[in-house]
Amino acid sequence: MEKVRRSVKQIACTPASQRLFTLSAFQLSLVPLLSIASSLYSVALRLRRHLYRFNLLEKHRLPVPVISVGNLTWGGNGKTPMVQFLARCFADDGISPLILTRGYGGADEAKMLQRQLRGISVKIGVGANRVAIAARLLEQYGYVTSPGGSQKQLSEEKTEILSKADMIGVAILDDGMQHLSVWRDVEIVMVNALMPWGNHQLLPLGPLREPLTALRRADILVIHHADLIQVNDTDALESMIRKVKVSLPIFFTKMAPMHFLPCRDVSCKLSLKAVDNMTVLCLSGIGFADSFIQTIERMGAAYVDHLDFSDHHLFQLKDIEVVRTRLQELESEYGAKPIVVVTEKDYDRAPEVLEHLKPYEVLVLCSHLQFLAHKGSTEDSFKKIMWERLRQRSGVTMSLG
Repeated sequence: MEKVRRSVKQIACTPASQRLFTLSAFQLSLVPLLSIASSLYSVALRLRRHLYRFNLLEKHRLPVPVISVGNLTWGGNGKTPMVQFLARCFADDGISPLILTRGYGGADEAKMLQRQLRGISVKIGVGANRVAIAARLLEQYGYVTSPGGSQKQLSEEKTEILSKADMIGVAILDDGMQHLSVWRDVEIVMVNALMPWGNHQLLPLGPLREPLTALRRADILVIHHADLIQVNDTDALESMIRKVKVSLPIFFTKMAPMHFLPCRDVSCKLSLKAVDNMTVLCLSGIGFADSFIQTIERMGAAYVDHLDFSDHHLFQLKDIEVVRTRLQELESEYGAKPIVVVTEKDYDRAPEVLEHLKPYEVLVLCSHLQFLAHKGSTEDSFKKIMWERLRQRSGVTMSLG
């Protein structure tokens, strides 16, 4: 199954004009089947959208403002880091956010968010039926529409326990662009600068969940990993986006490494210099590993190798044996014990499995989303536009400092 997943990903990354020169015979044999499936997906996509357009499927409006963070392609677009960034911004301003996430792959993203946001006023709801989860948590904690606005009446018992600051003031819909059952006030779309649209085909032949015309629904677009491509490539991508929606505000972000956590004791923080002049094996099961690998390569490691698994891959003991074999090969070739580096999502998905790599050191790379100043687009201007949209759509009178 992993071979098929890798092959499908390779096909999705390869333009049709290059298939014969790039793909293997096995991969080429999958193309006709994937093409049929992609056509059926396109029909289902249009039907679903029409059902919502004509109110045959219901859109639910939550009693608090909703910000959707989504994308047009699979994985590696920075949705979860953006959700974390927004949650911290709201919490720092005294607004308790509710994060609604689907919970793919053993809810690794939810576990990561819970760990990263520990200690701040945030609620996280995990599950496919995000409407029902939101209703339950809004009932449990109450909600407030603005600092001076209305709030849901709670029982006297709950009012004694929960202050107004504990009540939910905004909902953040993680991976929400295609989750049409929830009405949203702001639509933020994330784009992976390293592979924005792949081969421009719909799933499963390509990486697109929707055609590029869906960008017209976006209120804000963020080009993520913008630091890993050339400026002229950034300009070309921006130009392509503006052909779809000329007035769309576009921002640029990167993942800024902060420190490493050793798996043996994640309460301990290590400097980024921990990989200086080291042989490093990047181990990942994320949507797009290239950005992770490039980040480690920029840190001054002597040599960087990598083992990539499919997105949300749950590491098992048989995988650990493969990893251990690669580590032994690297140790033999370079004469020193290599170290393993994983992403936070990979760690939170299977921390106990990674312990089986002893005596090899396993480090967790911790990073945060950072806005890049480009053509007048900054973190402050992003916040300003987001709140303008909230005021226009939901009448919210708050302002984020």
